[in-house]
Amino acid sequence: MVDLARETDLMKLNNATLSQLPESVLRPRYDRARLKPGIVHIGVGNFHRAHQAWYLHRLMQQGDALDWAIIGAGVRQYDASMREKLLTQDCLTTLIELDPSSSTAEVIGSMIDYLPIEEGNGALIERMARSDIRIVAMTVTEGGYFIDPATKGFDPTHPDIVHDYQNPATPRTAFGAIVAALRLRRENGIGPFTCLCCDNLQGNGDVLRQTIVSLARLADPDLANWIDENCTFPNSMVDSIVPATGPNELALAHQLGIDDMTPVTHENFRQWVMEDDFCAGRPNWENVGAIFTDDVHSYEAMKIRILNGGHQVIAVPGEVLSVKTIADCIGHDLISRFFTKVALEEIAPLVKPVPGMATNEYVGLVHKRFSNPKIIDTTRRVAFDGSSRHPGFVIPSIREGLAKGSPIEGLALVEAAWARMCEGTREDGSKIEPNDPNWDDLNAKALDARENPNAWFEMRKIYGDLVDEHRFTDSLARWLGLIWEDGLEAAISTYLET
Repeated sequence: MVDLARETDLMKLNNATLSQLPESVLRPRYDRARLKPGIVHIGVGNFHRAHQAWYLHRLMQQGDALDWAIIGAGVRQYDASMREKLLTQDCLTTLIELDPSSSTAEVIGSMIDYLPIEEGNGALIERMARSDIRIVAMTVTEGGYFIDPATKGFDPTHPDIVHDYQNPATPRTAFGAIVAALRLRRENGIGPFTCLCCDNLQGNGDVLRQTIVSLARLADPDLANWIDENCTFPNSMVDSIVPATGPNELALAHQLGIDDMTPVTHENFRQWVMEDDFCAGRPNWENVGAIFTDDVHSYEAMKIRILNGGHQVIAVPGEVLSVKTIADCIGHDLISRFFTKVALEEIAPLVKPVPGMATNEYVGLVHKRFSNPKIIDTTRRVAFDGSSRHPGFVIPSIREGLAKGSPIEGLALVEAAWARMCEGTREDGSKIEPNDPNWDDLNAKALDARENPNAWFEMRKIYGDLVDEHRFTDSLARWLGLIWEDGLEAAISTYLET
């Protein structure tokens, strides 16, 4: 940890102090005063700044993409705190790469402004409606796209969606704001922009198109048709492990001598795979390592099934067994072996390899990435919002495994462990604080499922028609009974012996 005596010597991060950064810290070589906006990004969290903003920053370091700078945006009140912090430091961010053998740091400057967070989203709509904005991108979490988990279709009944189509000029959601901005662009003859989803959703561009076009159609079918015909929604896959910022991350920035209120730590791995379908142009991201392909699906399936699904395989048992970080989970013999067996035997055989990477090799790569002790990624963060992450990351493997007659016992055990976690206590008796937007319902179902497993797997909004698949439900019920009777470690040991 940083010596508190040095706190008064820390250098405030902003444009004026860039030249004073320690020599070991990389900094923008481009003149930030010359940057012009081209992208609005909604959802300026740690992942965006360590991933998409970094790729653009690297292009700018080459003297390219200087007219593609990012304007940050948000639609929820909790975004206001991030906005205030970033504006205080001229939207600069310290990125600290944590590799087991070394650490490096750089300050990135590809974001130049952050729009006000306000009711009705007027500033956001007005800025997206200007002709210089050619891409609107977003990272709003997997559960933020108003999808019915059972049908995968658009859910028009959500109160925020009802508000937006009844009040199209003053929307609550990012999607309502995008529709409003596109309406203005159409009226003013400006033309469309590309809508770029950067969340962990299979077919994320298709999902984003579904949400925006469906919302527009509720109020203005002609506008919906114009959006569908003129805007583009490229599918993409994003990958890098980026923990939340807390005291440890702030201390790492302080150790560099930098007073950054929002530093970001990340692993030494990034991947960005996209369809090349941008209706109003794009930066030359391929020059800094992004991959453009017509087969994004294979990349995203490998990543979502093995990495994101694998995160749930280890984080859920980790929470129940009081293992605090993902690296500690890999250091836990049973959890580590559990991940490897489930990934190799139940997930990877269903995944198509991508150029240069066999699925078994990817399992090994993910295991190595998860084991990085410098990445303080908590099991709680990874296990958050299971009601979105299990349908998106785990259940597709179960569904395909059932269809193909391949093993699903380990995946059923993951779901049983999730039911145990949602009961709200760890095996050491400590309390698990609410960790899901639907926690109250999950907790009630998990409590009932202790005696009646049907209460858990009959949640059709989570499992859909899987509740009628007896090979899955019988397995889940058996594992849940064993967990409550003998404990989760005993259940995992039993599975590992099969």
